[in-house]
Amino acid sequence: MLCNVLQVSRSAFYDWLARPAKIISERELDLYRTAKRLFKRSRGSLGSRQLAKKLRLEGFSIGRYRTRSIMRKLSLVVTQRQAYKVTTKRKHSDSVADNLLDQQFNPTQANQVWAGDVTYLRTHQGWMYLAIVMDLHSRRIVGWAISKRMTVSLVERALQMALTLRKPARGVMFHSDRGSQYTSKQFQKLLRKHGIVASMSSVGACLDNAVVERFFGSLKHEWLLKVVHLTRESMKLDVEEYIRYYNHERLHTTLGDLTPISYEKLQSKVSGWT
Repeated sequence: MLCNVLQVSRSAFYDWLARPAKIISERELDLYRTAKRLFKRSRGSLGSRQLAKKLRLEGFSIGRYRTRSIMRKLSLVVTQRQAYKVTTKRKHSDSVADNLLDQQFNPTQANQVWAGDVTYLRTHQGWMYLAIVMDLHSRRIVGWAISKRMTVSLVERALQMALTLRKPARGVMFHSDRGSQYTSKQFQKLLRKHGIVASMSSVGACLDNAVVERFFGSLKHEWLLKVVHLTRESMKLDVEEYIRYYNHERLHTTLGDLTPISYEKLQSKVSGWT
């Protein structure tokens, strides 16, 4: 009856029954469990290349192709990213700064170039808006703010968090798009107060702030894609969790497969920066 239900011949069933069971070593079982844990922690975003790197950090000697085979065996399937739209628009009565950064995304020191932007997040209670400040040297998120309104105060709070955390010397460059929040007199006054030099992307050139756009893409399509947030509060808590994951656990190829925090610690040992 079982063979009829499963549409398997009786001879094939008895042949399978007679086969010796494959013995899995404790080490291999630990590898499978670790792979599943890391993949789950990333919310299904780790491809075979990045998962292999994470497994090596866990003490396993493994390459990309074996990792790919394990992912197939464990049904660990990465969800593909989707495109998303730009949110901020310039208020034409405000002045804009020149593009001083010019897509030079790898400054040699911390607190040399920061970049910021705003993106939207959907919840069942309505939209939320997230503003961040990233130190391009380490790709670390050093400031952020989230609100149900996209105002100048939102980007100011993100910058103020970065200033409180980093306490930089005067002369830091801050790069953004030409959104009205960044071109406003109020925000520009805050930049001047702290001796920060403004830089802004060219019109319609999303690549001029590509590193920040990539962060937003990772947040939305690696972390939030499979999660439905019923409330704004749950979204806020989840964004906080992702920023911790991004800064402390997510490996960056640009940083030599280190996390932003690990990269900063390494650089501080080399240069004496604190």
